[in-house]
Amino acid sequence: MLFTVSTLKLIAEIALLALFGQWVLGLLAGAKRDANLFYQILQIVGKPFVLATRVITPKQIIDRHVPLVAFLLLLFVWLAATVMKIKTCLEIGVELCK
Repeated sequence: MLFTVSTLKLIAEIALLALFGQWVLGLLAGAKRDANLFYQILQIVGKPFVLATRVITPKQIIDRHVPLVAFLLLLFVWLAATVMKIKTCLEIGVELCK
């Protein structure tokens, strides 16, 4: 259980950081962001989560807002995984969680 929760938390953290980094780099690079190599790498990392969010969201949400919705969903997943990890560590003992 601890391994599953930790893995889920790690995947959410990587995706959150990729989406956040993509947003910040997009602000810094401006219109030329699509030609930026690092922006493209972050886009590749975050793309599966954005596509999954597009599948589960209604069509009224425009495509420009889907990455924000993906970020918020991943944030909720990360929070839930953190709470579950804390609960699991308290049940089995803090020493076993290190």
